[in-house]
Amino acid sequence: MNDKLLEIENLNVHFHTPEGVARAVDGVSFHLDAGETIGLVGESGCGKSVTSLSILGLIPSPPGEIESGKIKFDGHNLLDFEAERLRKIRGHEISMIFQEPMTSLNPVLPIGRQVAEPLMVHQGLSKADALKKATRWLDHVKIPAAANRLNDFPHQLSGGMRQRVMIAMAMVCGPKLLIADEPTTALDVTIQAQILSLMNRLKEELTMSLLLITHDLGVVAQMAARVVVMYAGQIVEEAGVGDIFDHPFHPYTQGLLKSMPRIGDGLTEGKRRLIEIPGIVPVLTEIIEGCKFADRCPSMFDVCRQTQPQLVSINEGHRARCWLKEYPNRRKSDV
Repeated sequence: MNDKLLEIENLNVHFHTPEGVARAVDGVSFHLDAGETIGLVGESGCGKSVTSLSILGLIPSPPGEIESGKIKFDGHNLLDFEAERLRKIRGHEISMIFQEPMTSLNPVLPIGRQVAEPLMVHQGLSKADALKKATRWLDHVKIPAAANRLNDFPHQLSGGMRQRVMIAMAMVCGPKLLIADEPTTALDVTIQAQILSLMNRLKEELTMSLLLITHDLGVVAQMAARVVVMYAGQIVEEAGVGDIFDHPFHPYTQGLLKSMPRIGDGLTEGKRRLIEIPGIVPVLTEIIEGCKFADRCPSMFDVCRQTQPQLVSINEGHRARCWLKEYPNRRKSDV
């Protein structure tokens, strides 16, 4: 098997809107090794979810369109696959946990049927055998009295239980790659910790790769080996999780870290405010000649507005899209 299970090369995804062409994903390239966990982070609207939907061939067309690039899975370019061949991979070799389980689960079908369906479609199991295996998986993800819950509908379950059902659906066929798009956003902290622990355990048991999409850097620190930081459709920094937290290079990554509360900062006594990133993400239909982060950057200088920086190596395994690599004396702030 290819060590690089997933390779995305210069991916460009556009949406054609009345206001113009929105460049939701703009030249994104990264890879995910077999058995590895990567955190894909950034603000809402930065292109994380569109990147993941592109992998599965789920970009709505129209208005969306994959303009160019390659998405290689196990050495094969998924963009060359016909719809039927891609359907055989989706849900079988590549699965996804979507953001909101209440809207992702079918409200008029019992959960047992929904977990069993991938087994009937991809593995050819009978309904009875598929329901037996679905019961084992619901038990595996800690659904209490799983055999008695097969006929329950999604609205009868709590948020945490619905998320567990989504995990069972995604993993029931033993995928090589799991994409988890904000898997704990709607959950309280206690349930979030349980879900993350469950995902980590199942990942190790199945020896699969995990692409974790989130804006929560605390989740990334707990789960990921490497981090890819996106902004306005582009990758602005990529490094091992230790380098991202200890030696962030790009001002946007620094801003994300500064906005996190830290133990011992005395926030309850009013000694320190959280530092927000000023401004907003640029409109994706706007053509920007220079750096897309320039208007919000505390270290911006003339070249930032004139020419777009490229992803360059900072050190081994660490790259960033910033002119500060060429002009290090221009930095105005540090984490």
